[in-house]
Amino acid sequence: MRKAKTASEAKHLLQLPNIGPAMLGDFHLLGIERPQQLADRDPYQLYDALCATTGQRHDPCVIDTFISAVRFMQGEPARPWWHYTEERKITLAANPHHG
Repeated sequence: MRKAKTASEAKHLLQLPNIGPAMLGDFHLLGIERPQQLADRDPYQLYDALCATTGQRHDPCVIDTFISAVRFMQGEPARPWWHYTEERKITLAANPHHG
């Protein structure tokens, strides 16, 4: 499936940058079936919900991937998930209740 270049092109979750089968499964566990459902979501809350749903802590890089998907659907350009790693580290240091 071809990756979307803009949010308006994304009709399926697998069209989002950085999203593959494993993340698709995570989104489905969270009740997210369409890319448009991500535009108003908090990536840190998505991560916390995923951990609560599965009963385990996931790699923090999952937060980076959630950030990349949410930001893309909010209109930002596609960026690799690791672009958001430093931002995640700063955010979690300031808000340790996330993650």
